Amino acid sequence: MTTISEADVEEIALKHLRDLGWDTAYGPDIERDYSQVVFDDRLRAALANFNPELPDDALESAFRKLTQPEGSSLETRNRVLHRFLVWGVEVEYRDGDRIRGGQVRVMDFDEPAANYYLAVNQSTVTERDHNHRPDIVLFVNGLPLAGC
Repeated sequence: MTTISEADVEEIALKHLRDLGWDTAYGPDIERDYSQVVFDDRLRAALANFNPELPDDALESAFRKLTQPEGSSLETRNRVLHRFLVWGVEVEYRDGDRIRGGQVRVMDFDEPAANYYLAVNQSTVTERDHNHRPDIVLFVNGLPLAGC
């Protein structure tokens, strides 16, 4: 009987993801702030790419709402984030002397290949002196959407 280790299962999963077109990375090789779970640069790039008609301050407002969703409970924040992912983020911005509203798209559902897919294994996140290290976290446009 062949024994498969946890590391083997992880590598098999990463290979399947690569075969589907995902980029992969080993968490310890990525230089970043370990208290953050979002890849800020990827998220900002996606917002700019999907919403070229909106000014920078509108995109920055959407970025803040995505990275700090409102709500007193995890369930509420997850519902808010889900709504943002599906419908976009409502923002207001100045256009000269007028205030305008806009909807910032976070993902491209019409052209899925336009999104950036990254699977990161063994990525550490530090929260209040506790380290969390899931085996694999799946990021879409810099946002962590699934982990195991």
